Amino acid sequence: MIGRLRGLVAEIGEEEALIDVAGVGYVVRCGSRTLAHLPPLGEEIVLHIESQWSEAHGLKLYGFLGRDERRAFVTMLTIQGVGPKAALAVLDVLAPVDLVSAVAREDKAAIARANGVGAKLALRLITELKDKQLTEGPVAAFHAQVHAPAAPPAPSNVGEAVAALLGLGVAEVNARRVVEQAALRLGDDADIPALIKAGLQELGR
Repeated sequence: MIGRLRGLVAEIGEEEALIDVAGVGYVVRCGSRTLAHLPPLGEEIVLHIESQWSEAHGLKLYGFLGRDERRAFVTMLTIQGVGPKAALAVLDVLAPVDLVSAVAREDKAAIARANGVGAKLALRLITELKDKQLTEGPVAAFHAQVHAPAAPPAPSNVGEAVAALLGLGVAEVNARRVVEQAALRLGDDADIPALIKAGLQELGR
Protein backbone atom coordinates (compact mmCIF):
# COMPACT_ATOMS: atom_id res chain seq x y z
CA MET A 1 0.00 0.00 0.00
CA ILE A 2 1.06 3.59 -0.60
CA GLY A 3 2.11 5.42 2.58
CA ARG A 4 3.55 8.66 1.20
CA LEU A 5 3.59 10.62 -2.03
CA ARG A 6 6.08 13.26 -3.11
CA GLY A 7 5.26 15.05 -6.32
CA LEU A 8 3.88 18.13 -8.00
CA VAL A 9 0.39 19.51 -7.45
CA ALA A 10 -1.32 19.04 -10.82
CA GLU A 11 -4.95 19.80 -9.91
CA ILE A 12 -6.93 20.82 -6.83
CA GLY A 13 -10.63 19.98 -6.67
CA GLU A 14 -13.32 20.32 -4.02
CA GLU A 15 -12.60 16.98 -2.37
CA GLU A 16 -9.39 15.74 -3.97
CA ALA A 17 -6.08 16.68 -5.49
CA LEU A 18 -4.12 15.25 -8.39
CA ILE A 19 -0.46 14.70 -7.51
CA ASP A 20 2.00 14.13 -10.37
CA VAL A 21 4.72 11.72 -9.28
CA ALA A 22 7.28 11.18 -12.06
CA GLY A 23 4.60 11.52 -14.71
CA VAL A 24 1.99 9.38 -12.94
CA GLY A 25 -1.06 11.22 -11.61
CA TYR A 26 -2.44 10.04 -8.26
CA VAL A 27 -5.93 11.09 -7.22
CA VAL A 28 -5.80 11.80 -3.50
CA ARG A 29 -8.88 12.56 -1.43
CA CYS A 30 -8.25 15.29 1.14
CA GLY A 31 -10.15 17.30 3.71
CA SER A 32 -10.84 20.95 3.04
CA ARG A 33 -8.18 22.02 5.58
CA THR A 34 -5.52 20.04 3.69
CA LEU A 35 -6.66 21.26 0.28
CA ALA A 36 -6.55 24.86 1.50
CA HIS A 37 -2.92 24.47 2.54
CA LEU A 38 -1.63 22.83 -0.62
CA PRO A 39 0.96 24.86 -2.53
CA PRO A 40 0.10 26.40 -5.92
CA LEU A 41 -0.18 24.22 -9.01
CA GLY A 42 3.17 22.96 -10.25
CA GLU A 43 4.89 23.14 -6.86
CA GLU A 44 6.12 20.15 -4.91
CA ILE A 45 4.21 18.62 -2.01
CA VAL A 46 4.70 15.67 0.33
CA LEU A 47 1.51 13.99 1.50
CA HIS A 48 1.15 11.27 4.11
CA ILE A 49 -1.17 8.69 2.59
CA GLU A 50 -3.67 6.24 4.00
CA SER A 51 -4.60 3.60 1.42
CA GLN A 52 -8.07 2.05 1.59
CA TRP A 53 -9.11 -0.90 -0.57
CA SER A 54 -12.62 -2.20 -1.18
CA GLU A 55 -14.13 -4.57 -3.75
CA ALA A 56 -16.71 -1.98 -4.68
CA HIS A 57 -14.45 1.05 -5.12
CA GLY A 58 -10.96 -0.38 -5.52
CA LEU A 59 -8.02 1.58 -4.13
CA LYS A 60 -8.60 5.02 -2.62
CA LEU A 61 -5.89 7.30 -1.34
CA TYR A 62 -6.45 9.79 1.48
CA GLY A 63 -3.82 12.49 1.90
CA PHE A 64 -2.66 14.49 4.91
CA LEU A 65 -0.01 17.15 5.48
CA GLY A 66 1.21 15.59 8.72
CA ARG A 67 1.56 12.19 10.37
CA ASP A 68 -0.67 13.22 13.27
CA GLU A 69 -3.57 13.94 10.92
CA ARG A 70 -3.16 10.59 9.23
CA ARG A 71 -2.97 8.79 12.57
CA ALA A 72 -6.10 10.52 13.90
CA PHE A 73 -7.92 9.67 10.66
CA VAL A 74 -6.95 5.97 10.85
CA THR A 75 -7.89 5.79 14.53
CA MET A 76 -11.34 7.27 13.92
CA LEU A 77 -11.98 4.70 11.20
CA THR A 78 -11.78 1.95 13.83
CA ILE A 79 -14.98 3.28 15.41
CA GLN A 80 -18.28 1.85 14.24
CA GLY A 81 -20.25 4.32 12.15
CA VAL A 82 -17.25 6.50 11.29
CA GLY A 83 -16.27 6.36 7.64
CA PRO A 84 -13.61 8.30 5.74
CA LYS A 85 -15.97 11.17 4.97
CA ALA A 86 -16.89 11.72 8.62
CA ALA A 87 -13.28 11.36 9.78
CA LEU A 88 -12.11 13.96 7.26
CA ALA A 89 -14.96 16.25 8.34
CA VAL A 90 -13.83 16.06 11.97
CA LEU A 91 -10.27 16.96 10.96
CA ASP A 92 -11.61 19.88 8.95
CA VAL A 93 -12.91 21.53 12.12
CA LEU A 94 -10.39 20.17 14.66
CA ALA A 95 -6.67 19.77 14.21
CA PRO A 96 -5.34 16.61 15.94
CA VAL A 97 -4.23 18.46 19.09
CA ASP A 98 -7.65 20.15 19.30
CA LEU A 99 -9.39 16.79 18.85
CA VAL A 100 -7.33 15.37 21.71
CA SER A 101 -8.38 18.32 23.86
CA ALA A 102 -12.06 18.02 22.89
CA VAL A 103 -12.08 14.31 23.77
CA ALA A 104 -10.39 15.01 27.12
CA ARG A 105 -12.95 17.74 27.93
CA GLU A 106 -15.83 15.61 26.60
CA ASP A 107 -16.71 18.57 24.38
CA LYS A 108 -19.39 16.96 22.25
CA ALA A 109 -20.39 20.28 20.68
CA ALA A 110 -16.90 20.89 19.29
CA ILE A 111 -16.86 17.56 17.47
CA ALA A 112 -20.47 17.88 16.32
CA ARG A 113 -19.48 21.01 14.35
CA ALA A 114 -18.07 18.65 11.72
CA ASN A 115 -20.25 18.35 8.65
CA GLY A 116 -22.42 15.22 8.86
CA VAL A 117 -21.42 14.43 12.45
CA GLY A 118 -24.36 14.67 14.81
CA ALA A 119 -24.48 14.67 18.60
CA LYS A 120 -24.88 10.89 18.81
CA LEU A 121 -21.81 10.17 16.68
CA ALA A 122 -19.83 12.89 18.48
CA LEU A 123 -20.59 11.19 21.81
CA ARG A 124 -19.47 7.84 20.39
CA LEU A 125 -16.23 9.39 19.21
CA ILE A 126 -15.56 10.86 22.64
CA THR A 127 -16.37 7.60 24.40
CA GLU A 128 -14.22 5.39 22.18
CA LEU A 129 -11.31 7.77 21.60
CA LYS A 130 -10.59 8.36 25.28
CA ASP A 131 -8.31 5.35 25.57
CA LYS A 132 -6.72 5.67 22.12
CA GLN A 133 -3.58 7.55 21.17
CA LEU A 134 -4.61 9.92 18.41
CA THR A 135 -1.24 11.50 17.81
CA GLU A 136 2.47 10.89 18.25
CA GLY A 137 5.38 12.97 19.47
CA PRO A 138 4.82 15.98 21.75
CA VAL A 139 1.07 15.94 21.18
CA ALA A 140 0.95 12.33 22.35
CA ALA A 141 2.57 13.43 25.59
CA PHE A 142 -0.23 15.96 25.98
CA HIS A 143 -2.78 13.22 25.26
CA ALA A 144 -1.28 11.07 28.03
CA GLN A 145 -1.19 14.04 30.39
CA VAL A 146 -4.84 14.97 30.09
CA HIS A 147 -5.86 11.36 30.78
CA ALA A 148 -3.46 10.79 33.66
CA PRO A 149 -4.78 10.99 37.23
CA ALA A 150 -3.95 14.25 38.92
CA ALA A 151 -0.88 14.13 41.16
CA PRO A 152 -1.61 14.75 44.83
CA PRO A 153 -0.59 18.21 46.02
CA ALA A 154 2.76 18.47 47.77
CA PRO A 155 2.40 18.69 51.56
CA SER A 156 2.81 22.20 52.99
CA ASN A 157 4.97 23.16 55.95
CA VAL A 158 1.81 23.83 57.96
CA GLY A 159 0.44 20.39 57.11
CA GLU A 160 3.74 18.71 58.08
CA ALA A 161 3.87 20.59 61.36
CA VAL A 162 0.28 19.66 62.18
CA ALA A 163 1.06 16.01 61.42
CA ALA A 164 4.07 16.17 63.74
CA LEU A 165 1.94 17.50 66.59
CA LEU A 166 -0.66 14.82 65.96
CA GLY A 167 2.14 12.29 66.37
CA LEU A 168 2.87 13.80 69.79
CA GLY A 169 -0.71 13.18 70.88
CA VAL A 170 -2.13 16.68 70.30
CA ALA A 171 -5.77 16.73 69.20
CA GLU A 172 -6.14 17.69 65.55
CA VAL A 173 -8.27 20.77 66.18
CA ASN A 174 -5.69 22.13 68.63
CA ALA A 175 -2.72 21.19 66.49
CA ARG A 176 -4.13 22.93 63.47
CA ARG A 177 -5.11 26.02 65.50
CA VAL A 178 -1.71 26.61 67.06
CA VAL A 179 0.26 25.84 63.89
CA GLU A 180 -1.86 28.16 61.77
CA GLN A 181 -1.48 30.90 64.37
CA ALA A 182 2.28 30.35 64.37
CA ALA A 183 2.33 30.55 60.57
CA LEU A 184 0.56 33.90 60.71
CA ARG A 185 3.12 35.24 63.18
CA LEU A 186 6.24 33.80 61.56
CA GLY A 187 5.24 34.26 57.93
CA ASP A 188 4.88 31.95 54.94
CA ASP A 189 8.61 31.16 54.90
CA ALA A 190 8.63 29.60 58.35
CA ASP A 191 10.16 26.12 58.27
CA ILE A 192 8.63 23.02 59.83
CA PRO A 193 10.77 22.92 63.03
CA ALA A 194 9.95 26.56 63.75
CA LEU A 195 6.23 25.92 63.35
CA ILE A 196 6.38 22.86 65.58
CA LYS A 197 8.33 24.74 68.27
CA ALA A 198 5.92 27.70 68.19
CA GLY A 199 2.95 25.37 68.34
CA LEU A 200 4.31 23.51 71.34
CA GLN A 201 5.02 26.80 73.12
CA GLU A 202 1.43 27.88 72.47
CA LEU A 203 0.22 24.63 73.99
CA GLY A 204 2.47 25.14 77.02
CA ARG A 205 4.64 22.13 76.27
